[in-house]
Amino acid sequence: MIKFLDLKAVNERHAEDFRAAFNRVLDSGWYLLGEELANFESEFASYCRTKHAVGVGSGFDALILTIRAYGFGRGDEIIVPSNTYIASVLAITACGAEPVFVEPDPRTYLIDATGIEQKLTERTKAVMPVHLYGQSCEMTAICKLAARHRLKVIDDAAQAHGSVREKEPAGSGSENRAIAFSFYPAKNLGAMADAGAVATNDGELAEKIRALRNYGSGERYFNKYAGVNSRMDEFQAAVLSIKLRSLDKDNASRRKIAQCYLETINNDRIILPKPPANPQDHVWHLFVITTKERDRLKQYLLDNEIQSHIHYPVPPHKQQCYRDYNSLSLPIAERLANEVLSLPMSPVMSEEDVQRVARIVSDWK
Repeated sequence: MIKFLDLKAVNERHAEDFRAAFNRVLDSGWYLLGEELANFESEFASYCRTKHAVGVGSGFDALILTIRAYGFGRGDEIIVPSNTYIASVLAITACGAEPVFVEPDPRTYLIDATGIEQKLTERTKAVMPVHLYGQSCEMTAICKLAARHRLKVIDDAAQAHGSVREKEPAGSGSENRAIAFSFYPAKNLGAMADAGAVATNDGELAEKIRALRNYGSGERYFNKYAGVNSRMDEFQAAVLSIKLRSLDKDNASRRKIAQCYLETINNDRIILPKPPANPQDHVWHLFVITTKERDRLKQYLLDNEIQSHIHYPVPPHKQQCYRDYNSLSLPIAERLANEVLSLPMSPVMSEEDVQRVARIVSDWK
């Protein structure tokens, strides 16, 4: 069976370093908000080319704490793509704000920057571009629009560690921009449990998120804000520091696999993803194809011992938890939910397995 993602094999490459890190943390006697986290935050900020990075408990918390730190809530609107994982939308509603959906560009499946302005109202406070599947959105256009309308930009880069736009990693930018990362184990940069971070050039925002993640406290037992418990532990920070060293190499391996798929898969029933003009703009967290017979293809692959996944089968506005939005008509997102299928993608996939996947997909009738 060709696994969709062999997470065990991904992490086994670092097993010796992980064990040494665990022993170092164990022996230190300090397990939260210590040197390992401080070191990772410094390293990750440097990698993102931002002044600050704040480690938190998950990518979801990274979004929520950013929205809260900006002070957005009831009565405020945040622009979000209709084609995204539901966590993007849940973070908005968890803070009491209202999501305003913008359809994706049908060529990239990312938020259509040209469709944002017509959705702006006097209540709009921020734009949340989601760098879905590992591809950076059109951030030059989005940031210019946000600056023109005095909006904050809150990137959801849960799938885009290392993707580049305008020669800067996703998450770089002005002081009116903050980026939320997830380090869920399956991500390109994944921990051994849930973890996340916010990268930003806004020092005041970073300090507020640091307090919010720790019960709203910057000084022990003195609580400036009504915060939460969302702290990345020392072992996760150590693991991420180790894996950060090989992130660019792993992303290069993903690009090579994607290029093989793009050059080798030949099937009129399938639409392949459109590669960006600059290969560095995509880190291929997922390789997502579309077909009108998605479920039949998925079963065919399984019959040929190839795993695949659907990202995602139900768009957020059609989820049961969002009945108030169920009546919205967002046809591009709805079509993608019925047609997308993700093929195996991993930095440890063998060339033989990549070629086999491409051959089997090409042979599907």
